[in-house]
Amino acid sequence: MKKKTAKTAASPSFQTPKGMKDVLPEDWPALERVASVARSVAEYYNFLRIDTPIMEQADLFSRGVGLGTDIVEKEMYTLATKGGDKLALRPEYTAPMMRSYIQHGMSHLPQPRRLWYTGPVFRHENPQLMRYRQFSQFGLEVLGSADPVFDAEVIIAFYRLLEELKIKGVSIEVNSIGCKNCQPAYKRKLADYYRKQNVCEDCKARIETNPLRLFDCKNPECQPLKQSAPVILDNLCSSCRSHFRQVLEYLDEVKIPYVLNPRLVRGLDYYNRTVFETFVEGETAALASGGRYDYLAEMIGGRSTPAVGGAAGIERIAEVMKAKGVVPASKTKGKVFLIHVGEMSKKKSLSLAEEFHRAGVPVVNELSKESLSSQMELAAKNNSPLVLIFGQKESYEDSIIIRDMESGVQEVVPLSKVVEEVKKRLR
Repeated sequence: MKKKTAKTAASPSFQTPKGMKDVLPEDWPALERVASVARSVAEYYNFLRIDTPIMEQADLFSRGVGLGTDIVEKEMYTLATKGGDKLALRPEYTAPMMRSYIQHGMSHLPQPRRLWYTGPVFRHENPQLMRYRQFSQFGLEVLGSADPVFDAEVIIAFYRLLEELKIKGVSIEVNSIGCKNCQPAYKRKLADYYRKQNVCEDCKARIETNPLRLFDCKNPECQPLKQSAPVILDNLCSSCRSHFRQVLEYLDEVKIPYVLNPRLVRGLDYYNRTVFETFVEGETAALASGGRYDYLAEMIGGRSTPAVGGAAGIERIAEVMKAKGVVPASKTKGKVFLIHVGEMSKKKSLSLAEEFHRAGVPVVNELSKESLSSQMELAAKNNSPLVLIFGQKESYEDSIIIRDMESGVQEVVPLSKVVEEVKKRLR
């Protein structure tokens, strides 16, 4: 007879789903720093905040992102409602942004519309370092203009974001993948080249669906083939060449460092012309990426609307900051520490703490501790500039002791005047 193995207390019944991650208290300083700087950059460049629902109609992504893309084929979380609608958890923001632009008639407002967003997205992909199935994105979108200056501005804004976060070794890769006039001929040329090669099964499918995505293949056997493949920059029409040249001239004007990568294509069907990815030295995953998508509006049923944008993974940037030691130390001053000694003072300290709260004075008290010494130790660890000692004697006399932790000097003051006295000392 088999022995039953007892479940230990250290083995919880439930854990986070595969690819999901708890955001613990120690994770927040870096995440909040990224979010704060992202908002600051967006507002500096005059982008306006927008958000979309966490779920959209699944067809929005099938038509906009592309049926043959990894996002639609392999990574979308979909569900059917009781009414029969097929919805998808948002795997990316660009298609929802354009849907919102069309739905709310933003084309009738002054153009272009500069929009920024931040929020969770979901992709069912293999979890790995800095890549989870739920993660947060920060993005910038410029809708309603074909001017190459906006391609450059989006790239510049993401470079400034990483610069403000003190991340060193940033490099930007840029390319142009052409337009509907020159891209089809290049795709045929690329497909013809790959049909003569021995390629993996995924690449065989991509030859027929979207040859540009052949450059996305990660199979080691297919890597050498990219070096001899036809180059897109040699096959651009005059309009695309002019557009790309102007983008690079704008980047040069503000001395943003970049490298040309003629094999950079991005993996989504809606991209055309400028595409970019931003990397940091020592990391293989892009921190920010994007490009122009002039045909997306038509793909999802709207009028022709030129647009360009990009997005960055907030958790990914935060992890890089921690790895490179650029998470700023907290500058928050320690709160005033309120110590109670005895049951009566413990009860009264609750209402006293509320008085400080209403006056805008930050106060912390540890109600689970009873001894004076243990609470004093916590006050020291908290870097509290002032400690308020409220004992049995003080609670009967309606007084309290104020102790300056730096000088060690303490003074008894009436309870009715303690809030004003503390405010005066903190000035």
